[in-house]
Amino acid sequence: MPIMEVAKIESIRSDLTLEIAVRSLRSPTGCGRPENQDNYLIINGKGQARTLWHEQEIDRWAPDWPDGHQRIAVLDGMGGSSQGREATERTIEGLLAIPAATDIVILSNALDSLHERLFKECQAAELETGCTLILLEIPPEKPALLFHVGDSRLYVVDEQQAQCLTVDHVPTTHRALLGLLDGAQWLQQVHCRANSQISQAFILGGTLASPDLYTDRIDADLLALNDGNLPLFLRGLNDRRAVRLDPDRVYLLASDGLWHLHDPQAFIQRCRPCWRGRNARLKRRWTRCLMNWSRRFASRTVSPTIIARSS
Repeated sequence: MPIMEVAKIESIRSDLTLEIAVRSLRSPTGCGRPENQDNYLIINGKGQARTLWHEQEIDRWAPDWPDGHQRIAVLDGMGGSSQGREATERTIEGLLAIPAATDIVILSNALDSLHERLFKECQAAELETGCTLILLEIPPEKPALLFHVGDSRLYVVDEQQAQCLTVDHVPTTHRALLGLLDGAQWLQQVHCRANSQISQAFILGGTLASPDLYTDRIDADLLALNDGNLPLFLRGLNDRRAVRLDPDRVYLLASDGLWHLHDPQAFIQRCRPCWRGRNARLKRRWTRCLMNWSRRFASRTVSPTIIARSS
């Protein structure tokens, strides 16, 4: 059983309608540098930000931030790369500089531009690195905006079910895009098995757009999954879209540490009762749930998680 190093849990609440709590767990990676290569970013409705820098929690500031607007993100540095942590930190620096957005096209263009700039910088430095990125932009009194690259996930959870709102950018999804898998096969391979391979990453690029399943060529541009390229059984789960945050439901953003388990669905279902209650109870229950995870499900990887609840 790995020994977990735990970052303190905090709640950043900028208004009366959204509770946010973050938790980060670290264990030995087993390869590469023994460090936390994952990260997170929270910008509250006053422009106050919190993230990890050199594995330590720090406070930052987002300039010219509109009142009541929020941004939350989880990033997973590529574990096989010596620059995984640095990739997440470079991305977060860029996220802090991107103005608040209320339109998915504007947000997507800004993030694509950030990806392109960081890709060129890493290419010039002969670095092959990247990270996953799942981001929720939350304007006041408007639907949230989702931007997703990689295999970090967004779940919506209530007392009846836990539903994944994103599609993993993994080889199994590549097969589905090529018409080689049906919905049942995709679900079994993506949500019921642990898998460490991804087919697309922020900064690095990806292979999802290739007609060749076994290509070694990495495209510099990101492929946004949408109703124009997703198979019928995944329609509606676009990478970049508006997401209505329903009152009294919990939204979980997390890296793949939560589903690189012997039985990932058992963990997700077991955690559903942990999100009842308010404020400190929300944090306390989530802490207990993750501690149970470290004992029962024994993943040897990193997982920053953010939980948000609209009320």
